[in-house]
Order: sequence, then C-alpha cells, then structure tokens
Amino acid sequence: MNNKTSNIYPWVVVGLLWGVALLNYMDRQMLSTMRIPMMEDVRELESAANFGRLMAVFLWVYGLMSPLSGIVGDRMSRKWLIVGSLCVWSGVTYLMGYATTFNQLYWLRGIMGISEALYLPAALSLIADFHKDKTRSLAVGIHMTGLYVGQAVGGFGATIAATFSWHSTFHWFGIIGIAYSLILMFALRENPAHNIKKTNIPINNTEKKISLFSGLSVLFSTWAFWIILFYFAAPSLPGWATKNWLPTLFSETLNIPMSEAGPISTITIAVSSFIGVIVGGILSDRWVQKNIRGRVYTGAIGLGMTIPALMLLGFGESFMAVVGAGLLFGIGFGIFDANNMPILCQFISAKYRGTAYGIMNMTGVFAGAAVTEQLGKWTDGGNLGIGFALLSIVVLAALLLQVYFLRPKTDNME
Repeated sequence: MNNKTSNIYPWVVVGLLWGVALLNYMDRQMLSTMRIPMMEDVRELESAANFGRLMAVFLWVYGLMSPLSGIVGDRMSRKWLIVGSLCVWSGVTYLMGYATTFNQLYWLRGIMGISEALYLPAALSLIADFHKDKTRSLAVGIHMTGLYVGQAVGGFGATIAATFSWHSTFHWFGIIGIAYSLILMFALRENPAHNIKKTNIPINNTEKKISLFSGLSVLFSTWAFWIILFYFAAPSLPGWATKNWLPTLFSETLNIPMSEAGPISTITIAVSSFIGVIVGGILSDRWVQKNIRGRVYTGAIGLGMTIPALMLLGFGESFMAVVGAGLLFGIGFGIFDANNMPILCQFISAKYRGTAYGIMNMTGVFAGAAVTEQLGKWTDGGNLGIGFALLSIVVLAALLLQVYFLRPKTDNME
C-alpha cells in the first residue's frame, strides 16, 4: 500500500462503517415510532408497558452480548464480524415484516440484540487502530453521525408505514442492509496490526482461557476503568430515553400525531448530535495537543449541556421549548459521544479496547433497558416528562466524577 493510499484508506474505513452505523440505528429505531400502525395487527401493543418490554428486550440482550462481542472482536477479524452482524440483523428486520404476534416480535427483537451487539465494539476498535491522536476523536465523531442519521431515518418509520404498510417498511429496510453487507465484503479491510496481534494468541486451550480472563482482570484492576464505566452508563439513561421515548414525549407534550412527532423528535436529535460530534471531535483533537486532559474536559462540556436540556424536556410545554431542549441535548450528547472511545484509549491498551468498550456498552445498555421499561410505566401514569427531568441528576453525578478523577498521562495507552 503506497503512502497516498495509506493516508486515504483510514477515512475510507470511516465512510464504509458510517453506512453500517446508519443501518444499525435505523433498523432498531424505527420500531419506536411504529406502535400505532402495528397495533391494528398486534393488539398487545395497545399497552405502553408491553411496548416498553418490546423495546427493552433488545437492550437486555444487546447488553448481555456486548462484553462477549468485545472479547471476540479483540481476537478475530473485525471485518467479518461487522459483515456478519449486519447481514443477520438486516435479515431479522426483514422477518419482522412477517410477524403476526407479540411473541414473534419479542423473539426477533432479542435476536436483533445479539447481532447488533457485535458491531459497535469492533467498529470503534477498528477506527481507533486506523486513526491516531490528531484525528481519532474526529474519526469516531464522524462515525457516530451515522448512528444519528440512522436514528433520524428510523423516525420516519411511522410515516413510511402510513404511506405503504408497516410490513413493507421492515421488508425494504432489511433488504437494503443485506445488500450493503455484500459491498462491505469487498471494500472493508482489517488493520494489519490487528492480524499480527491475533496470530500471537496461544493455540493451547489452557493458554487461551488464561488470555481471555487476563484481559478482564487487567480492565477491572484499573481504577480509571470503573470511573469510565459510570461516566458512560449514567448519560446512557437519557440517551436511550430519547431514542425510545422522545417521539412519545413530543406527541403528548405538543398534542400532535406520532407520524409527525416521530420525524420531528428524531431529526431534532440527529441534526444537533451531528453538529455536536463534529464540534466535539475537532475541539478534542486540538485541545489534547495542548492539554492531556483536553478530551476529558471536552466530554464534560457536552455532559454539562444535557443537564438543563433534560429539565426543559421534562417541564417544557411549548414547541420552541421542547424542540430547543432537544437541540441542546443533541449537541451536548454528540460532544460526549465523540470522546468516549478516545478517552478510553488514554487509559486502556489497544489489546483490550474491544473488550473494554463491550463492557462499557453492556453497562450503558443495561441502564438504557431499565429506564426504557420504567418510562413505559411512567407513560401509562402520565409522568413521562417528570422521568426525563429526573435523569439530569444522574448525569450531574457522572460529570463531577469524570472531571475530578479522570487524569490521563498519555493520549494512547500502548
């Protein structure tokens, strides 16, 4: 590979994975807006609590699988892990169009949780290997915009279903994902350094087990990793709340149908988060050149912006107040999101980053699953807005812990 190609291909990787990130969030997000059209065929969805269970099962399974997916990603080709997971969850999306009962939807969402969990630790680890200190936060941030765009496109699920049918909506989104997995088979490459590390893993079964659990031992004996776990999990509460319940909050607060509330809410978060990750990525990459804690401070700024946003989402009543709060939350969360993996790289060796992010993902998703179910109950009781406002307290605690305890000594732990 010549120098010109070697300089360009790391950004090609980001571009290719951007498309996968879009599909990842699009396929999971569109269900959050399609409760009303699906209720005609699946009567159990008339209960908001049941709908919360359907959304939460994905998160519980996704969370359980995340550490395993990170461990697997550290020990095998991340390219084929990404291609395989995309193909499976797209197939599940296609099959959801044939579901006729709540139990069928429930099991399919569980399978989707398994396949989608394999993607993010592998993708972020791959990007971190290709991009070093001067471009790492920006590269991660650009990749994260794919998640936000996917979330926005998924918000049109109810709108598309109203034009065609919810069955056709699942079918076509599934077909698109399967087709894209074929493109990745030929265009995506693994980082050569990862292949070298992979071949050094001992063949003896006993040594394999030692290697596997020694990685977990290294992570859990690193005190900073425990702080990062809480720092990651706490904002995941409002993060998943906005993904799964913001369309409902917009619909109830503004008294508009879900076919309008879905696109408005998801586009609001997606556009503002898009801005946040780009700003947060550029600011972090520049700040860390002058101050090793620049990434930590950048992430703290983002978290700080989400606190008043959550209060306003909870208690705002006008269109300007609610949408303005959504924009503020999205920018802040985007800044936070762009710096998670780069901050992790300051404390954790490249050998364990997939595993570490998998564990982080598990804690964040478990927090998201719990809040998704709880908000379903609060929605039935008419207290959804109060639930959003209360989440700001947990975020404040994470912000204070992060700023006080996270003091890196290098930008890339070897």
